[in-house]
Amino acid sequence: MASFEYKKWSVQRSAKQPLLDFLVDGLKAGGCTVLSVSDPSHAPFLISYETPMGERQGVLAYAFLANSQITRNRPEDEHRFQIKYGSDPHATLPLERDSAQLLTTIFVGIDPVRKMMVGADPVLHDGTKMFISLEFKRSHVKKVLEVGWHAWERESSKSKSEPVEVLVGVQQKHVLEFITFERHALGLDAGHRQLIAEQLLGNPRLNAAVTAPHALTAELKMPADEVLNLIQRASRLKMAVRGWVAEHHLEQYLQTIPGVKDCRRLDQEGRPDIELRFKRSGPLLIECKNVLRVTAKGGIPRVDFQRTRASKADPCSRYYKPGDFHVLAACLHAVTENWEYRFIPTIQLPAHLKCTGRIQSNLRVDAGWYRNPADAFIALA
Repeated sequence: MASFEYKKWSVQRSAKQPLLDFLVDGLKAGGCTVLSVSDPSHAPFLISYETPMGERQGVLAYAFLANSQITRNRPEDEHRFQIKYGSDPHATLPLERDSAQLLTTIFVGIDPVRKMMVGADPVLHDGTKMFISLEFKRSHVKKVLEVGWHAWERESSKSKSEPVEVLVGVQQKHVLEFITFERHALGLDAGHRQLIAEQLLGNPRLNAAVTAPHALTAELKMPADEVLNLIQRASRLKMAVRGWVAEHHLEQYLQTIPGVKDCRRLDQEGRPDIELRFKRSGPLLIECKNVLRVTAKGGIPRVDFQRTRASKADPCSRYYKPGDFHVLAACLHAVTENWEYRFIPTIQLPAHLKCTGRIQSNLRVDAGWYRNPADAFIALA
């Protein structure tokens, strides 16, 4: 861990010491033995510790003070934390991650008075602007203090133009569980980030089941549980496995649809997920997107249909075009916890109000979507 290099900022020790103490005391409350702690006059904080299970781990914490101080022209029930290191208002914050996976990066606002903290997605906020604030409501704080752990979608004035974001709040005694959560949730979409947070509540350790011997374990010369542990530790591998599982279930389902042939996954960066032919059609391209965990009114699933990043030269490049692929498949797993899908031709999706030729990003998987993908394919004819 000592060899991991990351950018440091000089900060005011007296202001940051309570935040570092919060994390250290929280780890101790979770049964950890703290092995080393970085100097509070430099940020981010680096803490190494041994878990109650005897595992040596570390956390790189980008931590900021969260409070509910009344601010002019802001809602009275608002809590917030400001992202600020240094004095350059034009600077951005790189949220660095250890490629060796020995450290877990967290991005949090800490309220020492209420003994709680709120974490945002460190992948989504990598390169975020300094001097901006992340806000959340009093009702969310109340839920965290009542239950101990709570996840919700962030309310933002820019929510219609930026990706949906899930925040997770925990009491101080759950600091270790929160770090465990961030290790599991690294790189996940918003829907599954919230699902994992809810599943980890009260069940912080996900124990991998030992399966029967498999040819892969013989090939790799590793027991099945070690293979699963390897996937768990390697964030990119785990993200790829999750994505392939969703695509695998979709591919298997599509292959059962009468009239579908030549169905295959496209393992190419920047291309849609699946290609197939339906009856006498030419190649049809299918894109799979996960729904958000929280549904709209009436239990209608929602899809945040946009790319995470946009070109600086063209902000509209964040949004998809109808011609990028033929059919959008919404995976409902984050809501139903079953591998089921709904389908719609991209030509039937609503147009973006400001970006000509682009598709609206906030989609509702309502009655206009097809349960049977064949109906979506027929609608393309």
